[in-house]
Amino acid sequence: MRILILGGTGFIGSAVMRRLAADGHAVTGLARSVARARARWPQAQWIAADLADLQTAAGWRPHLDGFEIVVNCAGALQDGLADDLAASQQNAMLALYEAAKTSTIHRTVQISARVDGSGADLPFLATKRRADMALAESDLPFVILRPALVVGRNAFGGTALLRALAAFPFVQPLIHPESPVETVDVEDVAAAVALAVEGTIPAGSDIELAAPARLTLAATLALHRGWLGLAPAPTVVVPAILGRAVTALADLAGRLGWQSPLRSTAMTVMEGGVTRRNDGEPAPFAMRTLAETLAAHPAGVQDLWFARLYLMKAPAIVTLSLFWLLSGLVPLVDLERAASHFLPLLPPAAATAATLISCLLDVVLGVCVLLRPLARRALLGMLAVTALYLAAASVVEPALWLDPLGPLVKVLPSVLLTLTSLAILDNR
Repeated sequence: MRILILGGTGFIGSAVMRRLAADGHAVTGLARSVARARARWPQAQWIAADLADLQTAAGWRPHLDGFEIVVNCAGALQDGLADDLAASQQNAMLALYEAAKTSTIHRTVQISARVDGSGADLPFLATKRRADMALAESDLPFVILRPALVVGRNAFGGTALLRALAAFPFVQPLIHPESPVETVDVEDVAAAVALAVEGTIPAGSDIELAAPARLTLAATLALHRGWLGLAPAPTVVVPAILGRAVTALADLAGRLGWQSPLRSTAMTVMEGGVTRRNDGEPAPFAMRTLAETLAAHPAGVQDLWFARLYLMKAPAIVTLSLFWLLSGLVPLVDLERAASHFLPLLPPAAATAATLISCLLDVVLGVCVLLRPLARRALLGMLAVTALYLAAASVVEPALWLDPLGPLVKVLPSVLLTLTSLAILDNR
């Protein structure tokens, strides 16, 4: 069958694409950015489209032409610079259902979540709930699957955060250590989607997916820590005031386009636990426990590197931003002295202008690196401008390389930090 997978580049979506392709289906992924997906998986078809732009049935129809099944794996945690939950998780879905009524689509499989638990009124779950209700009332054949906390070989969002906290040195810092957690292997989610596509799961089903074992958040981290090959560590409960400060900073980062799993929505949901209602339809097969999932994918050194570097990304980006902002603002305190460095090459007026331009460039780079859509270009710009500064300084004042305070030598660690930030910038 020809299947369109929304969110095909995501954590769940990519697993679903692999499974359905292995089953012999012709799969096409739809996502906002598919350039890297095309390079990694050229045998699949890809459609570049933003759900936030698909707000009408007419907008959807060209994308649905010729497909028999739609699998919706797309989702976002919280509104931010890159995400509009009402547009992408609610309005786009309602438009999709309307378009599907007059298309070749004969089944919709929706990956949703438990929408009546902790944080049910937050936009994340409220928009999913409205979309689920609209699908159930649409007279379209559908299957809704509601995974618990999804874990797998790859890591994104909450799974990545679990690994990072599990690798924290000496202790396991947690905000809600006793919160109940149920997990499901991402491959089991993909297998359930395959059954829904084949019709083994009948139309109209609404099923929660989770392994039978229920753990605490602290026990979940302990299993991940053991999987990484690290010795057990005591759990340290993070004070509430510090937890609120962290989520506030994560929410601010979300407004700048960074999709942190530490945002307030995730913390609110986790406070009440990630569990099933236990009164719904049974799962179509026995789901693997967290211990079984981890045992099936032994960790390597690359997993430990990822876990340890994950929490370093935000401090690295902020450090670079402050470095460039200060390098652009400090010279303005004594502009005449700063401009004097250009005097061997330029007349006074031109030296002052060059100083102001360089300060402006530094400030722009320091601001742009904080904006996720511009971060890569800002980091590349930092490398280029640094090379230009070092080359110019070597011509004008080569003695600075031997200066006891090392004004030029000290730039080299910032170059290394910039290269490291580029290397770990992508989430998936």
